[in-house]
Amino acid sequence: MLRCEHLTQSYRSGSGTLTVLQDISFAVTAGEFVAIVGPSGSGKTTLLGLLAGLDRPAEGTVWLDGQDLTPMDEDARAALRGAKVGFVFQSYQLIPTLTALENVQVPLELRGDRDAGRARELLDRVGLGDRTGHYPAQLSGGEQQRVALARAFSTRPKLLFADEPTGNLDQRTGADIIDLMTALNREAGTTLVLVTHDPDLAARARRILRLADGRLVSDTPA
Repeated sequence: MLRCEHLTQSYRSGSGTLTVLQDISFAVTAGEFVAIVGPSGSGKTTLLGLLAGLDRPAEGTVWLDGQDLTPMDEDARAALRGAKVGFVFQSYQLIPTLTALENVQVPLELRGDRDAGRARELLDRVGLGDRTGHYPAQLSGGEQQRVALARAFSTRPKLLFADEPTGNLDQRTGADIIDLMTALNREAGTTLVLVTHDPDLAARARRILRLADGRLVSDTPA
């Protein structure tokens, strides 16, 4: 489902070059749950952005569901993400002027699907069937992340990227969110790639990829 080879990313920094990732290679099979861990500054979020085609690597190649991202322009990568990828972020990234139902419908409407049935079904599944008309400001952090989960699964993505999805939540609420995420992962057969600082959360994955100083230093079963 996902493969990268010799990924390197660097940026201009003053008069020199800052290398954030160096020579990263691994593969993720369909339906697998993989956690990417490491200290702050190790390159986790940068790696996630490259895997999702949100940025181009300085060197190396990413294949997403068998398609090489390297020759694609931004429009082509965006179309591929829209068709096959879901995202869950630490800061929820809900649209504040839309209700919970409308937020979940956004990816579907971008595909031309205006039927609210799928969005309602998912909000029921994450325990928010009675909050469909509420705006993000009227929801708790845990409820907002539940809406974000429902939105991420609305288009039945083959691959879900989650960047610190429990980082803004208390321990109990975060555990509930991960229970939901892993349950939806199993039910839908979605491949899940998760970035986290939380060792308990990482232990829920089948594999743990550990980064340090921009390098992949271990790849082990959880």
